[in-house]
Amino acid sequence: MFEWKREYETGIEIIDSQHKELFKIANRSYKLLKNDMVTDKYDRVVEIINELLDYCEYHFSTEEKFLIDIKYNKFISHKSQHEEFIKKLRSSNLNDIDDNQDEYLMDILNFFIKWISGHILSKDMDYVRFNNSIK
Repeated sequence: MFEWKREYETGIEIIDSQHKELFKIANRSYKLLKNDMVTDKYDRVVEIINELLDYCEYHFSTEEKFLIDIKYNKFISHKSQHEEFIKKLRSSNLNDIDDNQDEYLMDILNFFIKWISGHILSKDMDYVRFNNSIK
């Protein structure tokens, strides 16, 4: 459901590769959401949230190191967006997940896809332009 598009490419191999992995996690989440054969998805939803948290922390660390290396002038605001994303994922209420698993998973997916696609197309492309201008 969530397709990687050429417009998401930063031209920075490691970052594009990690962004693609985030889309893979979203697609696995969507498959779970649509799987009517699994009636209790609680454990899997928690696993997805944890996987997303772990991978985002890894990716953000890679991206932030790159931004420091190029002396990106908007590093602090970029890092702040990463921190807000992690904070949102960490605020997951396990009781809310258990009460309505599909709805909760859909909310996480909507938040994630809206954030990641918007972040890549706006904020990440800004540092790409910055990097290209200093070369």
